[in-house]
Amino acid sequence: MKKTEKAEKIREALEDLYPKPPIPLDHRDPYTLLVAVLLSAQTTDKRVNLVTPDLFKRADNPFDMAQVPEPEILELIRTCGLAPGKSKAIKKLSQILVDEYDGEVPDNIEALESLPGVGHKTASVVMTQAFGQPAFPVDTHIHRLASRWGLSKGTTVEQTERDLKKLFPEETWAKLHLQIIFFGREYCPAQRHDLEECPICSWAATKKRKLEEAKKKKKAKRTKK
Repeated sequence: MKKTEKAEKIREALEDLYPKPPIPLDHRDPYTLLVAVLLSAQTTDKRVNLVTPDLFKRADNPFDMAQVPEPEILELIRTCGLAPGKSKAIKKLSQILVDEYDGEVPDNIEALESLPGVGHKTASVVMTQAFGQPAFPVDTHIHRLASRWGLSKGTTVEQTERDLKKLFPEETWAKLHLQIIFFGREYCPAQRHDLEECPICSWAATKKRKLEEAKKKKKAKRTKK
């Protein structure tokens, strides 16, 4: 099966499983989405959604957030991973949005990436989910599955993103990003995954990948003994 054919078959399978994938992070506008995505680094979406109601009750726009003392922001997001760095970033980016963008989140990926704490993946999520612009944010789930399925040999998420953009039509990127994430969480975990039982890996995983994971299983069994 050609890679393009496999990609289309995967897209169709994901469409059947997740025809209307919801956006996992609760938000009301581009600013609250930006902050929520920033908070999600090394933190589950569930945890972020538990934290943001109190945070946004205190301040849900750049003008108000810029006035909140950093220690108070930290206290509100303390249960998120990397909270000290995130509290600094939220405070600083809010002030930048006030000073340079009249309190508006820019709909430009380069401008977004220049904000404190905002990397390419975060900026891509905001571009596609807040502004409807074509972007294909690649997180660890997508990076892992693209490799398992033989769609990318990229060693970095940036390379994987480039490979996937070549394989899938631009108009599918935003939805596929969410569909693959949900599939990874539900069916395709990083550890203790049976490729033969997986609804997509069972036919999409490369022979090389199946052999590699079979060897890992055997090694794990021997270690347990």
